[in-house]
Amino acid sequence: MIKLLNWVQDGLFLRSREMGPPWGALLRFVRYPGALLRDWLRGAISVQAMSLAYTTLLSLVPLMVFSFSILKGLGARGDLRFILHEFFRPLGDASVQLTETVMQFVTNMRGDLLGSIGLGFLVYTVVTTIQKVEASFNFLWHVARPRSFARRFTEYLSVMILGPILLAVALGMLGSAEHSPLAKWIAAVTPLAWILDAAIRVLPYVIVTIVFTFMYAFIPNTKVQFKAALIGGVTSGIIWALMGQLFTTFIVYSSSLVAIYTGFAVVLITLVWVYLSWLILLIGAQLAFYVQFPQYLRHGQDTVELTGRDREQVGLSIMYLIGRDYAAGNVPWTAARLAAELDIPSIALSPVLTSLEKGGFLIATEREAFVPGRNLDGIQLADVLENVRTCPGGRLAVEIRSVGPAVEAMATVESAMLECLRGRSLQELSAQVR
Repeated sequence: MIKLLNWVQDGLFLRSREMGPPWGALLRFVRYPGALLRDWLRGAISVQAMSLAYTTLLSLVPLMVFSFSILKGLGARGDLRFILHEFFRPLGDASVQLTETVMQFVTNMRGDLLGSIGLGFLVYTVVTTIQKVEASFNFLWHVARPRSFARRFTEYLSVMILGPILLAVALGMLGSAEHSPLAKWIAAVTPLAWILDAAIRVLPYVIVTIVFTFMYAFIPNTKVQFKAALIGGVTSGIIWALMGQLFTTFIVYSSSLVAIYTGFAVVLITLVWVYLSWLILLIGAQLAFYVQFPQYLRHGQDTVELTGRDREQVGLSIMYLIGRDYAAGNVPWTAARLAAELDIPSIALSPVLTSLEKGGFLIATEREAFVPGRNLDGIQLADVLENVRTCPGGRLAVEIRSVGPAVEAMATVESAMLECLRGRSLQELSAQVR
């Protein structure tokens, strides 16, 4: 059975690259849903979705309070109710009750009752929630380094303030357009009225797709191509719409569920829907990642590590590229650019970058780019090689019991390798032309 699965995976992810039409194109398309199904069955995405569902239940009211405060200042408090009701709509009749309950909680949490400590806790809850979402996205995108504290503060605060404002402006413009003379004229013409009615029904899902696309482009701490974010956003938006319809149908015809769980049924179905919403969002994020980095389709979330020899070559290559462009005044290298240049997964590159940072050979800037840790002529290639060979790169080091002849043989090999590079600096290497 295992051999059969390996054969299927090799054909789907490897041999399909060389196949011609029509099967080649079909298999190359099937790779994406196949990889997503494999990742979901392995459980990593489900665990992240469960964690975010739990966090959402704890932070939903503080998030709504923060958004409500901003919308209230703009005179658009009704938009919050609309957004909340659209999210809970798949829950059927319970959506109205949940919307009113959350809105009541939000209304009761006034600033004069919270005090400075309560307000601080509210802001902390909102920030940590966004941080947890970022951690889940970074996990799917194989990003080992989160945003720095300064970037978190400025970028999270911008999203928390601008997000509700943009939603209020968009919904306000749509509301005005709906009651405009042109809309009334269209509603009077039967064929056009059908089109307008369909557009109004589809509008919430279009908004969801736009929000998903924005999240895929903004939240991962790496540069995301718009094409990848858009494909992920559209796909997850469609899945979310279909799942909402199926979930609503299930709730309508599951009277036995209500009979068994009685009053607890509302809590249960809310938890399940929140979990499914996060699961769909994360699946879309994983799809966006695969669209941008198809080389990960075969490996998924599996650990990818370099051999000792490749690690040494990658370490010297990184220092060469960074040193060369730093001396020329070019744009600094990021982890994603280095991975693309060397044609290796960034998850395999991360331990080498960590080793070089710990050794003081590299420094990460606020924009998560890398520059030399000191003058190029002060960085010896022998030291770089020794660093990437000996630093565990975040893993626990082990003590190996010495065996005399083996230790002597390795010492001879290391001495010969380091002797060839002794006296050569990164400045000398960077001056060479590829």
